Amino acid sequence: MKSVLAAIALFTLSACASVSERIADAQPYSDMINWPDEYLPEDADFYVHNKIEIDAEPEVIWQILINAENWPDWYRGAFDVAITNSPSPVLLSDSVFTWNTMGLDFTSVITEFDAPYRLSWVSERSFIKGYHAWLIIPGENGATLLVTDESQTGFFAHLQSIFQKDKLRDLHDEWLLQIKRKAEA
Repeated sequence: MKSVLAAIALFTLSACASVSERIADAQPYSDMINWPDEYLPEDADFYVHNKIEIDAEPEVIWQILINAENWPDWYRGAFDVAITNSPSPVLLSDSVFTWNTMGLDFTSVITEFDAPYRLSWVSERSFIKGYHAWLIIPGENGATLLVTDESQTGFFAHLQSIFQKDKLRDLHDEWLLQIKRKAEA
């Protein structure tokens, strides 16, 4: 029994260290996100940061990103995306959308919509809650930095930090790469 408890304690400590390391790697971009108090990365059970440089204007990237109902056509991490409070297939400032990601069904609500620079949403279920933020940062010579950060809390988020800590990061890397390909085409 002591060895089981020791293993659980070790997993928990490594998950906390992992969140701290990911927050440090995300600077200064994480500080640019308007985190709600309940989703601050330093208090998260799970946190992931991804970024990519894209040779396209922010407006081009924005149009790809907000076209949510088309995500499943080119991103393997999104299924059955439907905007439920509008006939529009693109996200709007007050959009609510349902979708399946990582094997779970979510209802997500847009919380920040500052075209073409910021997009965020909250997704909540009884066992996992998350805040997903996007930053589109213009750079020099037409290049743009696309950043996405996600902070999660809840029982499933904690399990994910222990048993699947790279799965969401890898999916977000793919999401960014697909946006890059579409924007640069």
